[in-house]
Amino acid sequence: MVQATVGCPHNKCAFCMVYKKGPPFGVRPVEEIKRDLDDARGEYGPGIRTIFFPAGNTIAMPTDELAAICAHAHAVFPRLERITVYGSSPFIHRKGLADLIRLRQAGLTRIHVGLESGDDTVLLRIKKGTNAREQIEAGQWVREAGIELSEYVMIGIGGRERTQEHAIHTAKTLNAINPDFIRIRTFLPKIDTLLLHQIRKGRFQVLSPHEALRETGEIIRNLDVTSRIASDHYTNYVNIHGTMPRDRDRMLAAIGDALRMEERIFRPVYVGTQ
Repeated sequence: MVQATVGCPHNKCAFCMVYKKGPPFGVRPVEEIKRDLDDARGEYGPGIRTIFFPAGNTIAMPTDELAAICAHAHAVFPRLERITVYGSSPFIHRKGLADLIRLRQAGLTRIHVGLESGDDTVLLRIKKGTNAREQIEAGQWVREAGIELSEYVMIGIGGRERTQEHAIHTAKTLNAINPDFIRIRTFLPKIDTLLLHQIRKGRFQVLSPHEALRETGEIIRNLDVTSRIASDHYTNYVNIHGTMPRDRDRMLAAIGDALRMEERIFRPVYVGTQ
């Protein structure tokens, strides 16, 4: 990992606490990043195969600057196979297809995107700053540019009120994108967030373990993609994984097995601090 940006340029998501107290978004000078890469070559040698450029939305870097550090990374590490950044759909969309192609030519190979939901009502409520149409176009452009795309889905982010709509519209959005990876996370309230305030006021109802599992199953049943599914995260109630559509039945069977377990054996809903 080599720090490229600091903070998040959006920093309004109702579920996220990471950057709420700063620091403000900023881009590190390209020459400083290049020196870090040179220092890493001196420390670890030429054999590095993967590099991640944090922080929360590095795709927001000016294209020329991001392309420059990607190209330098490949020059410094001749065996480099993957360069990854985080990027939200609005900032990918602002780049456009032409700039994404430039970044791929410079050596950027994967973008992790927090889709969270494909339901416009949910996206508005959680202050994601985007909508399904923009997320679809951004994702399609990433794929068209030849960059691997990993989309994160948040189970339960619609609460009990929107669980069905969240599941159906999220599956539809993913179907339109067909990302390389779909990574499942389950909503867990965090300190210093708007959603925690809404929960305490009774305006948002967190899904129970069984409700979250049923929502996950609804998404998977409605997927028409060739993506790899991963759910290996501490927030999830069961680790389902596989490649669609080949492993759909196996994943749904694993969810069915979990639904036959008593809810009390699953982790409780608690307020996260990190």
